Amino acid sequence: MKLALVTGGTRRLGAAIAARLAEDGYTLALHAHDHPEPEGVEGRVFTADLADADEARALIPRVAQAFGAPPSLLVNSAALFAEDGFGRIDPELAVRHYRINTLAPALLIEAMAAAGGEGDRSVVNILDQRIAHPHGDQLGYTLSKCALAGLTQAAARALAPALRVNAVAPGLTLPTDDYAPGQMERLAQLMPLDRLPDPAGIADAVAWLAGAEASTGQILYVDGGASLVAFDRDFVKLGMEKKNLFPT
Repeated sequence: MKLALVTGGTRRLGAAIAARLAEDGYTLALHAHDHPEPEGVEGRVFTADLADADEARALIPRVAQAFGAPPSLLVNSAALFAEDGFGRIDPELAVRHYRINTLAPALLIEAMAAAGGEGDRSVVNILDQRIAHPHGDQLGYTLSKCALAGLTQAAARALAPALRVNAVAPGLTLPTDDYAPGQMERLAQLMPLDRLPDPAGIADAVAWLAGAEASTGQILYVDGGASLVAFDRDFVKLGMEKKNLFPT
């Protein structure tokens, strides 16, 4: 049995990744924090607060007990994304970003390694293209994703050959409620490829890394080329009007 645990796997990008893995024959364990009903994907749901280290540590053993074997694939997709920045740094919020976006993946990876198992076993972390050119918007989130990129390579080195650890760094894929009408279309014009990625493309990248048995420690950007450009603001601050198409 190929068993995948996808954190944040019941909604948005996590659900798209889980659905793609199901097409490849994976049985799905879907983690949820407060959205236990899966969107367009079927799997067994496990609720956990990843800000709680004990709950994060216990998730892999819970999945292994439920299915009779540990996951062969872990996708760290769950994330906290909140507003802060220079001049309004909130230490508690920064720590919460780190606990959910970096420490929880580290604890889950550690538990994956400890659980053992036969055959190819791997982890795919979900990053953000902004790690290539960090800016000051959503600072706690940005720093936590930069740290997760470091964790990807550190874990890949430390845990080979028993466990492969790779990452996908998406660009802007799914808008939130604060995007204006037409803003996504205007933002697509900023990208070197004149397009934004879609959830299916991100999910395809995760599926490819899951099967790439000779690859570890790699970060695959799926972003329309956004990581080639040093944007100085978050995308929601750009593309509001035609005159703002290019960052200054």
